[in-house]
Order: sequence, then structure tokens, then C-alpha cells
Amino acid sequence: MTPLVDVTGRLRKMPAEPGQPVSYTIRVGDTRVPLNEMLGYPVQFDFDGVIRCINCDRKTNKSFSQGFCYPCFRKLAACDSCIMSPEKCHYHQGTCREPEWGESHCMVEHVVYLANSSGLKVGITRGSQVPTRWIDQGAVDAIPMVRVATRQLAGFVEVACKKYVADRTNWRTMLKGDIPELDLVAERGRILDLIADDLSELRATHGENTIRAVEEAGLALGYPVQVWPRTVKTHNLDKLPTAEGVLQGIKGQYLLLDTGVINIRKYTGYEIRFRVFPNS
Repeated sequence: MTPLVDVTGRLRKMPAEPGQPVSYTIRVGDTRVPLNEMLGYPVQFDFDGVIRCINCDRKTNKSFSQGFCYPCFRKLAACDSCIMSPEKCHYHQGTCREPEWGESHCMVEHVVYLANSSGLKVGITRGSQVPTRWIDQGAVDAIPMVRVATRQLAGFVEVACKKYVADRTNWRTMLKGDIPELDLVAERGRILDLIADDLSELRATHGENTIRAVEEAGLALGYPVQVWPRTVKTHNLDKLPTAEGVLQGIKGQYLLLDTGVINIRKYTGYEIRFRVFPNS
């Protein structure tokens, strides 16, 4: 059967545009394939066994931090431990792995937000990454809570919030689609009241204007899904290099096939062949 789409190249994180529903594109090498219009069609991924670092293009036997070789994982600021734990930022100590990268990615305004992805969670992102970060997490609703001057400050606020709300998404629950509705405006007020003393202490240390509670509106997000999985099974290209099935939905960075789900971001840097076939 002649495929409708047949492309080969290095897989990258899926670009997405907000909308009702979110609009997705898959990137394979230099090719971008609109995915929403492929719902209901059979698709196939074939991994050829080659992984290349998305930073230096070095061939690597294993991907670190979603797309990097080990040397880049060890040297890049984007892979430092403070990215996962921003309150541990050491830029001010003069020990940032890449000070210029830190200036453009960490020493800029960040947003501490509440999202409903698998239930209520707190998270942080650069101001420029709203709403991309929310879409990548599969949030059905999200709302800014605090705007802060640096990534480290966002981390401090998030740590204060974690005493009262989760900071992680249950990805299996997120992919089932039965997410209960939440009043995020009310939750924002509740959490801000609970961390008021923490915010006062942070302002006293870092400056009154470095942390601003906001009353910005939230954003509801819908995803292109025809059928939600009852149970979530995953495709693992490292164990079985071919994954195929009918594309039934897209949410977060996951493709929902009738045979299981595949996390596209997990396979960033993998050399794959991607095909879409006509309906039989």
C-alpha cells in the first residue's frame, strides 16, 4: 500500500499551537507533517537504531535528558540539575555552565502557574513559554498565579506551593481524558493565601518588585482526540523498533494509537521513518 506520508529523519519534539483543539505538527528531519488531519489513519514508526545528539549531532548509544549525548548532558546548562530543581540555581555564584544561556533562559521573567492536567498541579515556565508548557503537559486548564524576576525565584515559590499541591502530572491519568473540572481562580486564591508568609519572606530578601501575584485569566485547552484509551499501554522503540496503529488522538507530547501510546518527546534525536497510510 502506497503511504500518504513517508518521511525519514531525526525525530523532534512536536510543535503545537493553542486552539480548540490544539493543532499539532510532527517534525521528522526537516519535514513537518500536520497531524490533526491524520486522525483515524494508520501510522507507523520504524526506528533504525541510530540516535544523534540534538545539540552536537554526535551518534550516541543512549539519549540523555530527552535528546542529548552524554558529553553534552554533562556540559550544557540546559541539562544541569538546577533545571529540574530551579531553586538550586547557582548562576549568582558564578558557576553556571553557560552564563550567556543562563542570562537568556534563567535570568528572565518566569511564571508560576496552576494547571489541571491529571488534577491540580503547580508548575513554572518562562513567560515566553506560555501556553506551550501547558500544552506539553496536557493541561485542560491553566492559570498564571505569580510572575517573578528569575527562574530561581520561581523555584522558591514552587517549593512553597508544594506543601499544599502536587508538582507532577500523572501522565497515565492525563491520557485517559476523564479529568475532573476545577475552579482554578478559586484555587489560585487559596494557594496564594497559604503561601502569603513565604512570599513576604522572599520579597524581603530579593526585593519587593521581584514577585508579583497576578489576576490574569486562565486558558482552557482542548485536544484532538477521537477515542480515549481505557487502559494506557506504551510503545517502546528501544525494545520493539516498530510501532504502528491507527492514530486516535494527540495530547501533551503523546500520540494515542489504538495499539498503545507513544511519547514523541522521549524519542527526540532518534532516526526514524514515519509513514501514514490510507484507510483500508
